[in-house]
Amino acid sequence: MARRRHTRHTRHQQQVVVLGAGYAGLMAALRLAAHHDVTLIDPSDRFTERVRLHELAAGRPDVTLPLAGFLDGTGVTHITARATDIDTAARSVRTDDGRSVPYDRLVYALGSRTDIRGGVLGTGSRAYTTESAEALRKRLLDGPGSLTIVGGGLTGIELAAELAESCADWEVRLLTSGQLGAGLSEKGRGHVVGALHARGVRIEEGHRVGSADEVDADAVLWAASMTAATDLAARAGLAVDGSGRVLVDAALRSVSHPEVYAAGDAAASFSPAAGPLRMACATAMPTGAHAAAAITAEARGEEPRPLRFGFVSQGVSLGRRDGLIQLVRPDDSPRERALTGRPAARVKEQVVRSTIRLLHLAARHPSALRLVPGIG
Repeated sequence: MARRRHTRHTRHQQQVVVLGAGYAGLMAALRLAAHHDVTLIDPSDRFTERVRLHELAAGRPDVTLPLAGFLDGTGVTHITARATDIDTAARSVRTDDGRSVPYDRLVYALGSRTDIRGGVLGTGSRAYTTESAEALRKRLLDGPGSLTIVGGGLTGIELAAELAESCADWEVRLLTSGQLGAGLSEKGRGHVVGALHARGVRIEEGHRVGSADEVDADAVLWAASMTAATDLAARAGLAVDGSGRVLVDAALRSVSHPEVYAAGDAAASFSPAAGPLRMACATAMPTGAHAAAAITAEARGEEPRPLRFGFVSQGVSLGRRDGLIQLVRPDDSPRERALTGRPAARVKEQVVRSTIRLLHLAARHPSALRLVPGIG
């Protein structure tokens, strides 16, 4: 558990439980800590930089950081357990170590995972996902062989470039049912295609795959789709949309249970400028911060402000020395302008590092977050 500091709470402080210590949940917990009694429930004592999982597959030793480095001194209590049930009538969360944790307000931020429903990983043991990046790395060290990546979105692109660059003795193929990088501009997509070809990646567009069993390769990396980790929310009776994300209002309150807020990939969040928000680190941290601010406003008797968010860019790593920064409109549609090559790789790395800096800022100087565009 994190050590507590003596924090001067307001008379409006509440018992707030945060489920999930990813980008959204950790940001929410840290921003809430100055005003409420906060309990963070997550089974791991380490924070995973999910935006670096493609680097882990390619050989980076570790992509995690100790949670204590963020939580120590904040007053947040970390319960290292898995939430197994939400009792919305009693307003409590049960965990797999037998605890029952009461709440006045709950932040649901359990994120997302690769969608492997319907047996898409097949019947063998040669299929992997980004969540099993470490196991894939061990398999690649046993090479050479053939590796097929299924999925032509940004995740699949980053994995293909990174693995082709780091595993030169493997043949890398990328399959996508549609167009590769469909959300990119022509300039951006052209750069991505050129970068993958330069690394020897064979791209097959319009190639729909039902499961890993249909792919002729020594190893298959499934990066075709993500699904919200909302099984727990649905079992508790929270309203979810057709994709399984928690339905929320403009302040990120559950439309069926207003004492519950949802943030990050698990929430069907939206804003006037962006419309429905896609799953991404770029949306997780702002929504986590906004949920925390809304809870504090509500506790003070104020009406929480609606979420205001607009996209600015999409960053794509293409190995360690190349990248793409695709400028986008607030609704995430691509502009023609894009930064490419080594300068883009440097910018992408700084963007990734800035997420950690923001979390440390939230822990040490939470009031300063009001000055950060998109977070405050």
